Amino acid sequence: MATENPKPEVQKQNQNGDTVTELKFRFGHLGPAIPMLFFMFWAVLLSVMDVVTENGLVVGATIGLAIGLFLCESEWKDYAQGVFEGMTQTVGVVAIIAWFWAGTLASVLQAGGLVEGLVWLGFATGVKGSMFTVVTFLLAALFATAVGTGYGTTVAFSMLMYPAGIVMGSHPVILLGAILSGAAFGDNLAPVSDTTIVSAVTQDTDVIGVVKSRFRYAVAAAIPAIIAFAIFGGGGAIDEVTNAAAQSVGKPGGLVLLIPFALVLLLAFRGHHLLTSLSWGIISAIVLIPIFGLGTLGDILRFNFEAGEVQGAIADGILGYVSMAILILLIVAAGHLISLGGTMERIRQFATEKIQGVARRAEIAIWALVGVLNSLITINTAAEILAAPFVSDIGKSMNLHPYRRANFLDSMTSALGYIFPWAGGTLLGITTISSLTEKYDYVQAINPVEVVPFVFHGWFLVIVMFIAAYTGWGRRYIGKNGEPVKENPLEK
Repeated sequence: MATENPKPEVQKQNQNGDTVTELKFRFGHLGPAIPMLFFMFWAVLLSVMDVVTENGLVVGATIGLAIGLFLCESEWKDYAQGVFEGMTQTVGVVAIIAWFWAGTLASVLQAGGLVEGLVWLGFATGVKGSMFTVVTFLLAALFATAVGTGYGTTVAFSMLMYPAGIVMGSHPVILLGAILSGAAFGDNLAPVSDTTIVSAVTQDTDVIGVVKSRFRYAVAAAIPAIIAFAIFGGGGAIDEVTNAAAQSVGKPGGLVLLIPFALVLLLAFRGHHLLTSLSWGIISAIVLIPIFGLGTLGDILRFNFEAGEVQGAIADGILGYVSMAILILLIVAAGHLISLGGTMERIRQFATEKIQGVARRAEIAIWALVGVLNSLITINTAAEILAAPFVSDIGKSMNLHPYRRANFLDSMTSALGYIFPWAGGTLLGITTISSLTEKYDYVQAINPVEVVPFVFHGWFLVIVMFIAAYTGWGRRYIGKNGEPVKENPLEK
């Protein structure tokens, strides 16, 4: 329990400018990270035992926060306030709203038969097996780049492309890896992505310039990822569904619903907000489904008075992610405790001691720092916000250009946010696929640990950024007028 004479409170401001109380923990700077470390252990444990569910993960996150309470040497009321402040941070709410809308769009398109339409198209064009996996990665990357949400892309493509890909002979686990890879690509490169915006704003630079400067890294990672998906992405067990049965699943009528999908992309590329683009996609799908005889309005939304509940595609698209929404809020709260406990400052001090004025060391330190934070804080934007001040401090000390700093910050964040088995993007894909097992008898749940090696684009992007740091590829300094230059003017 709390000590009788807690250490003096230290007041500071959070990312929203609100005054918060710094917390003191047992076990020094490790103490604040223990709630998150326990959750990571819990997630891996559930994966090993093959009992991963979002409700089970919520239990682990809650227990982790409870353990933190007993480790806190500050007033317990301050710890509780810190948890509440963490849960109300914008990053968690934005993620939840994004996949509620994306989940609704995907659920409505699914109800109208778009999955069956994609299966028919795959058989008609011969795009099967590994080629379907490659196409899935490319389309997911395009969609995520347009709408600016990797989480929303994960939801939509897990719900639509995943079941179609299973029928088409894609390897189930690697197909999910392709979806997560596409989400990571778009999260990193989309001008309207929250991670892109945060990386630019926190490094005091412009979004468009950042996007242009990081294109080389994204493509350098995407090319080997495409090759890997082409080599390993096939071999799905279609034996369970005979070829004739698989083809019977395909129905061309559902392809009409590519119109709402294209409308979302068009509006997003023209600069409309994520919710605006997705809302028009949902509305147009609702109009097209009854017109083309793809379903009824009752399939989209209905009141079941006997069961006493609201049912239909819209309800499924929202309610299927309620537990995940709770989990995200708990995870963001645990990440906030790491900031309040001073762990971040200690990490920065350690990195600064190792740099000793060498640009290569500075960039490798940034690479490692952002990587560590993203392994601890499983919501990528939250990890990025925590890492941003230290990336800025270290980068400015070496006169690194803001574009370069932002690229390391966002590329590592976007990549790792879809790799770890406890990462928000990974769990979102696993949750979505688990919800499909009742609708499609050929879809089976996936253990999150299985997919880790196959998020090819994410892994290649991590490697590319390390190579960039070690070799200096793409390194730019701040010129006399603020422009990016190859030679550091401070060393001349």
